[in-house]
Amino acid sequence: MTTYDFERYLNVRSAHSASFGPNGERLSFLLNTTGVPQVWRLDEPGTWPEQITFDDEPISFASWSPERDELIFGMDDGGNEREQLFRLDGTGETISPLTDMPDAKHRWGGWNSDGSQFAFTSNRRENAVFDVYVQDRDAVGEDAELVYEGDGWLSLAGWSPDDDRLVVVEAHSSFDQDLHVLDIESGELEHVTPHEGHVRYRSINWGPDGDALYFVTDEGSDTMYLARLDLDSVELEVVEEGGDWNVDGVALDEESGRLVYSRNEDGYTELTVGRLTDETTIREFPTPNLPRGVAGGVSFDPDAERFVLTVTESTDNTNVYVVETETGEAERWTKASTAGIPPETFVPPKLVHFESFDGRKIPAFFSVPKGAEDGDTPVIVDIHGGPESQRRPSFSPTKQYFLNRGYAYLEPNVRGSSGYGKEYTHLDDVENRMDSVADIESAVEWLHDQRVVDPDRIVAMGGSYGGFMVLAALTEYPDLWAAGVDIVGIANFVTFLENTGDWRRELREAEYGSLENDREFLESISPINNIRNIEAPLLVLHGANDPRVPVGEAEQIVEEASAQGVPVEKLIFPDEGHGFSKLENRIEAYAKTAEFLEKYV
Repeated sequence: MTTYDFERYLNVRSAHSASFGPNGERLSFLLNTTGVPQVWRLDEPGTWPEQITFDDEPISFASWSPERDELIFGMDDGGNEREQLFRLDGTGETISPLTDMPDAKHRWGGWNSDGSQFAFTSNRRENAVFDVYVQDRDAVGEDAELVYEGDGWLSLAGWSPDDDRLVVVEAHSSFDQDLHVLDIESGELEHVTPHEGHVRYRSINWGPDGDALYFVTDEGSDTMYLARLDLDSVELEVVEEGGDWNVDGVALDEESGRLVYSRNEDGYTELTVGRLTDETTIREFPTPNLPRGVAGGVSFDPDAERFVLTVTESTDNTNVYVVETETGEAERWTKASTAGIPPETFVPPKLVHFESFDGRKIPAFFSVPKGAEDGDTPVIVDIHGGPESQRRPSFSPTKQYFLNRGYAYLEPNVRGSSGYGKEYTHLDDVENRMDSVADIESAVEWLHDQRVVDPDRIVAMGGSYGGFMVLAALTEYPDLWAAGVDIVGIANFVTFLENTGDWRRELREAEYGSLENDREFLESISPINNIRNIEAPLLVLHGANDPRVPVGEAEQIVEEASAQGVPVEKLIFPDEGHGFSKLENRIEAYAKTAEFLEKYV
């Protein structure tokens, strides 16, 4: 079988985050052909797109004006996540800075209906809290109008149809939010989702008449469902039940009532397209003929006759599709390169379940390289971050590289992962944190029973919270591992919470425990305090500008593990933050990973 170097795999491209221009005849989307995502434009399916931004930093989003041939996009500096907003004309000839306050974060909140103004939240007044701003399209920086002073983590979910109100989302944790409706002129904020306990309100849309909100929520349910909230009575009605699986997103066109909602079924996306015939009844259209994988980012054209979305699957890189709303006929508009690697060499996973210490069945995706021989196959256990993320069957160039090189790949969704209901998500909260690490031990025990696996060559790899899981697995179960790869991971929960961005601390303490009340427990589970147990060689990768997990987490684990006589290697990137966005850095980081595993595994 032909093998390809890591640089080839990391040059597999992704096209995503697409939307229609104001006349519905062209698309913009993000494509990383240059090494980082930039804005590209496309007028017809399958033709060569035109690049219209040319920066060295990755662009996070681009949103067309509803009336003019222009977009607003967001970009930070060196991964510091202090995003600034810029206006770009549709030809790419002129870029105008709109915020120009590099010490503050700016979170996009959408255009008003005629594109004369836009809204955002920012922590420019106080680092730890976000306020709501409205700004004219041609104003800059301090010309933005502060319309509401916040006292927490606020974001926006769009303007009302008559442009006099905004939906304000207040996040208390990843699994607890509140919705408010802000009257822009008076500054009056109405709380519309009073509730007890942890409730999620996601994917928020204004209803066609501006008298209701449609969103997905788990209020009173274990799984998320599609709901309508009447803003006069503040009563919630179920539009579509969640059942066994989450309804995880909805896009609704205000004028036509056409909508698309998605259901996450064991990681795979199932789409439903239709039209509201009354407030809570959907007339369904044919199911779109799309690849079965992970789909999202739905955006309608101006008449809602078509919608655009991003689709990926394990054996197909990320691309943009356009779907005829009423017929379900789908057409792929982009042809993101696979860097000359034949797609038929990509390996699909098998959905498996293994039993953990308490009898609970843990879902995972298991991929085995072609031609693998019994008892002679090394395995990478790749642990997702979050912790409330979910590993899904999307394309991963890193995974496909290692499969091409003869590694099997296990991607567990341990307790605490999203996608399996509210109860499952909270099974790792605070004092139950180490139960999720015990799930990793059970995953390795399951691997030992697979004939293809060499039990002496199993690797733990993960990023962010997944990096903590790697370090915890290596210190709690040292005999199981041949090596570990920690990418921007947490080594010490106390120093992590002390040094993470001020705007993030409260949200993270809701998940992990607080410095005030849980310090002793947080110290007890921090891998840095159990480093005496580590035996496996360790590779640590980090970005110097990481605002989420500060680089000190990497420095301290390297120092302490080295003092134990463990082979440790590290690589710190001065121009990266929480992860590696630039192609040359990704190539260096993962080539280093491959070299490290070749040496020790």
